[in-house]
Amino acid sequence: MVTKHSKEGYVLAAEGILRKTTVYGEKTLLCSFLLSRGAEIPVHHHPYEQTGFMISGRMIFRIDGKETTVEPGDSWSIPSDAPHGAQVLEDSEVIEVFSPAREDYLPEDRKKL
Repeated sequence: MVTKHSKEGYVLAAEGILRKTTVYGEKTLLCSFLLSRGAEIPVHHHPYEQTGFMISGRMIFRIDGKETTVEPGDSWSIPSDAPHGAQVLEDSEVIEVFSPAREDYLPEDRKKL
């Protein structure tokens, strides 16, 4: 599967957070996120391993109780079920991979019944 870059197709994931699933396979899923300054991602956990890369902006990540500021060029890996959240300090663009592929992030016509 190849997906051409487009600024269209984002969905509102939460206040100040837009998400777009760009491409996915049987075991992984790649998302692009646009995050607005001041947005908060509450601490949560899920069974997916989550690996990301900061394209632009600045955020404070909280992973397993540890805070780290991430800036352009920084990357991270969050283990399955690790509690994590974030505070968006500047408008930011992030790409993240989830494994296994998150069914809840698949396009509606691809979700299993």
